[in-house]
Amino acid sequence: MSFNKVNKSVKRIDAYEKVTGRAKYGADLKFAGMLYGKVLRTKYPHARILKIDIKKALEYPGVEAVLTARDVPNNQFGVIIRNQQVLAGKETFYIGDGVAVVAARTEEAAERALELIEVKYQELPGIYDPEEAMKEDADRVHKELPGNQVIHHPLRKGDIEEGFARADVILEREYTTQFVEHSYLEPEVVIAVPHEQNSLVTIYGSVQNPYATQNAVASVLQVELSRVRVIQNHLGGSFGGKDEVISSMAARAALLALKTNRPVKMVNSRDESILESYKRHPYRMKYKVGATREGKLVAMEIKAVADSGAYACQTPFVTWRSVVQATGPYEVPHVKTDTYGYYTNNIYTGAMRGYGSPQVIFAQESLMDELATELGMDPLELRLQNIYHNNSITASGQRLDNHKVSLKEVILKAVEASNYREKYAEYNKSQSGDKKRGIGMAISFRGCSLGAEAVDAAAAIIHIQKDGSLDLYSGLAENGQGLKTIFAQIAAEELGIDLDRINFMEVDTSIIPDSGSTVASRSTLIGGNAVRNAARKVKAIIAEFIEEEYGDEFGFKAKDLIFKDNRIYVAEGKDVGDIKEIISFKEMAGKAYNAGVLLSAYGWYKAPEISWDEETGQGNPYFTYVYGCQIAEVEVDTGTGEIEVLKMTAAHDVGRAINPANVKGQIYGGVMMGLGYAIMEELETEEGYIRNTNFDGYLIPTVRDMPEIIPVIVENPDPVGPYGAKSIGEPTLELGSAAIANAVFQATGRRIRSLPLNLERVLIGHSLSKGGNR
Repeated sequence: MSFNKVNKSVKRIDAYEKVTGRAKYGADLKFAGMLYGKVLRTKYPHARILKIDIKKALEYPGVEAVLTARDVPNNQFGVIIRNQQVLAGKETFYIGDGVAVVAARTEEAAERALELIEVKYQELPGIYDPEEAMKEDADRVHKELPGNQVIHHPLRKGDIEEGFARADVILEREYTTQFVEHSYLEPEVVIAVPHEQNSLVTIYGSVQNPYATQNAVASVLQVELSRVRVIQNHLGGSFGGKDEVISSMAARAALLALKTNRPVKMVNSRDESILESYKRHPYRMKYKVGATREGKLVAMEIKAVADSGAYACQTPFVTWRSVVQATGPYEVPHVKTDTYGYYTNNIYTGAMRGYGSPQVIFAQESLMDELATELGMDPLELRLQNIYHNNSITASGQRLDNHKVSLKEVILKAVEASNYREKYAEYNKSQSGDKKRGIGMAISFRGCSLGAEAVDAAAAIIHIQKDGSLDLYSGLAENGQGLKTIFAQIAAEELGIDLDRINFMEVDTSIIPDSGSTVASRSTLIGGNAVRNAARKVKAIIAEFIEEEYGDEFGFKAKDLIFKDNRIYVAEGKDVGDIKEIISFKEMAGKAYNAGVLLSAYGWYKAPEISWDEETGQGNPYFTYVYGCQIAEVEVDTGTGEIEVLKMTAAHDVGRAINPANVKGQIYGGVMMGLGYAIMEELETEEGYIRNTNFDGYLIPTVRDMPEIIPVIVENPDPVGPYGAKSIGEPTLELGSAAIANAVFQATGRRIRSLPLNLERVLIGHSLSKGGNR
């Protein structure tokens, strides 16, 4: 199938305004009479608030308002479980909890006012280990709850005891992962404007999920949703990190704006951002696997415990994705999996790119290499013997029969592109000197979109102006991933126009219906279908109008029309190129307008039905899946412990690449985030306090750490996706840590079961710089 606009690399439609500095980010916005808001945060991770005295702060010159929890109509919010405080009332539960907020005419005055607020605390003992939180006699983080368990997701398939009885080899291993900061370039920012354009309050800023923010602010203010308007500005990165923290920030700004009747701007510094914002969940995972001597998997038992921190946030859904993917893309007849989330007084955890899959993939793919060693098998051959194929049955009992299961194809293409077989054999030989090389792989399957987490639907609006230009609205948000360009390509493909005729409007909750959150790599699949739906509706209106105007004269029906090159044609012969122009798109739009024809349409797309049994973990949790394989080549200095990633090969089936250049960009970025997760990134905490609240202590990969990256795009069009497209954003990150760990294992012969990879634990007598190859 050939396309005119999709399946082609085109420049991003938002590139020019970004590279020229014309793009307006939240921090760039200014309003008349605007005040500056600041937050006073707790001194202790867990404390009782005995008294707050704001008198001196209110008297400071330039201060317009000081608010505490007593001024919040509804002080609890949350996407899933509403137990997150806007401002701490009686207790603080983690070191980022806000205690009071100030609005002042200058930032300096706001900062000084914070210093003048007097808070008397009673420091309380806290729980900082989820395994301690699990104990029956443990103190409860939230006293109103029966215990510290946020969620438990069980999954049962077959008979686990029978499965292990059939095994010739049984391995039991434990793996752990760390807190990780999102590290977006732009810290959080919101501006709340009161009584603007018939709304009670309008929120502008770096908002990843406008509707979640609208829901939170309306809930906190206890007003109807239509009274709160949210407009997204350009976003300087998010990776899942600008959801609940933005909702909290927006609620605080809204309260200050309504109190002062003036716009209030709140901008986090990097230290404030790291201190308050949620992180990737640390996991502790126990894996037990049974296999035959020939390498056939027969049983797998898994227990994964996630640290939810002070609030529930996204833990129920993050751990749910983990339970679906915990066994990996392998046929295992007998499975017992339990994933848990527990409250602690650590910083709370939530959505981050990968969303519960990087942790379990690190464990399961490390385990597969360990099992291969135990069996004396090549890790590649062990995987190929057990992977999913068409009609395979997953751990949740889902038969994979509605799309091409391309895992073998993806693996073999990655193997070929990386020269894996030859290098694996070479690096298995004795290597002289301190520097040793290794190569390792990891594979995955990933459910597309939200699955059983929530309602999975999205909206789009297409409006054609009388000059033939087009306004495109989407209920999903551009967070830097290229959504605007992808959606514009889809609209342009359907209507046969150039991309420069499309004006992509920013998300405005007063215009477009609630389309859920821009998460779960769902934008192209769900939002793209909504755009296509809207474009096809408009196209049908145009075709009917053209038939009425010219059908009798030229002898054609609406179905015979061809939209391409900013013109509308009709086929004249059997040859593809044998067409006759009827009218230009621009002229058509003018004629339709003059004839009173409405050239606008809503598009709405709801994902196919899924199913899930909460008690057994059985059902069809996702309507389709994507498959990936990444292969890492590393060099380890066994004298210093320094790990250098030399090369990453990343093969991913995306269904169809709407924009191949954009897909490659996602692969490059995802691989680098996976590299950081593997060898250097860790938010260091001690008894609830954060030790590295800036990038001088929290290390992330730089251009100097970037290895050679070989992207391999695999296309097997999905019957559901727009033009067959599926997902790419998150799969690119989830594999890197396991592939690197397996490569380090081959290079050193030593297995590290904790992230970030730290050879200091196993290289006796040598020290390790945790900064990777810097």
